[in-house]
Amino acid sequence: MDSLVDGNHTAVTGFILLGITEDPVLRVILFMTVLCIYLVTVSGNLSTIILIRFSSQLHHPMYFFLSHLALADLGFSSSVTPNMLINFLVERNTISYLGCAIQLGSVVFFGSSECFLLAAMAYDRFVAICNPLLYSTKMCTQVYVRLLTVTYLGGFLNACSFTVSFSFLLFCGPNQVNHFFCDFAPLVKLSCSDSRIPAVVPSFTAGSIIVVTMCVIVISYICILITILKMSSTEGCHKAFSTCTSHLTVVTLFFGTITFIYVMPKSCYSTDQNKVVSLFYMVVVPMLNPLIYSLRNNEMKRALKRELGRKIFP
Repeated sequence: MDSLVDGNHTAVTGFILLGITEDPVLRVILFMTVLCIYLVTVSGNLSTIILIRFSSQLHHPMYFFLSHLALADLGFSSSVTPNMLINFLVERNTISYLGCAIQLGSVVFFGSSECFLLAAMAYDRFVAICNPLLYSTKMCTQVYVRLLTVTYLGGFLNACSFTVSFSFLLFCGPNQVNHFFCDFAPLVKLSCSDSRIPAVVPSFTAGSIIVVTMCVIVISYICILITILKMSSTEGCHKAFSTCTSHLTVVTLFFGTITFIYVMPKSCYSTDQNKVVSLFYMVVVPMLNPLIYSLRNNEMKRALKRELGRKIFP
């Protein structure tokens, strides 16, 4: 049942996700591709979490945040990918009203948490490079636990703003969501009630998080760049840059795509382009993050070799 008759209105109790394409051949190709990407995402992020947990040489604030970034990537991808894989296999993919609300909330929670985590990691690099002698004081256990608390609290409050706004929307007509997951914008288009306030509140909270976290990252890296330019040692400059390249790459991939989706005017891109970019930052980026950190970070590579050596030659 996708709807219930209530007086003069038909209350929608479920939605149909139209997905990425209706081409059966392309759906099979996308199913195999996305499945492989998801398996790499799960194994890569779980390996990162386990490696940081059990390797004593990685028990530093930067890797503490990195393990939670891997957890956020895992949750972010898992909120959407399994249901999308089902969508490729069935002719009509339906999702209940409650299921849609849960998916929307989990996507926003993990996505918002990732914004805060990337900002916290930028601050960590700022302290490590600009104030190395005070690093142990400024990034003590209490500080990074507080930063992590702000991260998840901010993600939770933003998720609440989206799910509460969603609950105020009334659906009494078409129930076909033109996306591969319950994104808020297509749901607002389907609403038959006044959606001005329910649409503005999530836009304000999400926009505020993006702007604030981006400002923290930009200011941190401006200070880092100034400090590096003042260094007389070439080796010191190279070491400072090498500790930031992985984080900068991840920041560029993540914020570049969400800026395209949530900041640029909707008239600048089509619905199909929106789907492709959403697919990239929700499915591909969570796979790339652990690969970027493991391939570009010498400490991670040394720790991995050490732990593998222990398992192979106990």
